[in-house]
Amino acid sequence: MTWWSILVLAVGLALDAFAVSVSSGIAIRQMRLRHAMLIAIFFGVFQAIMPILGWACGFFTRGFLGKYDHFIAFGLLTFIGGKMIVDAFRHEEEKTFNPLDIYVLFALAVATSIDAFAVGITLSLLDIHIITPACIIGLITFVLSLAGVYIGDFFGHLFENKLEIAGGLILIGIGTKILIQHVFFHP
Repeated sequence: MTWWSILVLAVGLALDAFAVSVSSGIAIRQMRLRHAMLIAIFFGVFQAIMPILGWACGFFTRGFLGKYDHFIAFGLLTFIGGKMIVDAFRHEEEKTFNPLDIYVLFALAVATSIDAFAVGITLSLLDIHIITPACIIGLITFVLSLAGVYIGDFFGHLFENKLEIAGGLILIGIGTKILIQHVFFHP
């Protein structure tokens, strides 16, 4: 996997955390740097840990699934990307929540990093070492989440759904690229 692919993957995975960070920035009444850092650290750490956990799970199933790994990667990434796109069009009732509550942050961090877990499984099936991609995913998520909190504080809900759609399309594109490479360019 090239550096460019890892970077694009990291941005795609970070966009849902970014969108939640924008929403969190809107909900926080008196923004402080420590608030933005807390949210960014939670999201960044979870986005870095989840692909490692997924990779470990995939590592143990690789022997069983090796012949079909590219189809599984395509399916997982397309499913996750499609889910992100569908979720972007759902209108949920606005709820008042405290994004700085530790339990809320934990739930949000897990929810936004489930796709990173599936990507970890995919990377394992493709026999890609996980530490570098996981660190890049975590760092990109941290930076985008930090920015997202401030953007939410300043600009509101202007970007939220569009970013989820973009993230979904990026993941579908990566899955399609993997499938095409393995079907047409590997014997």
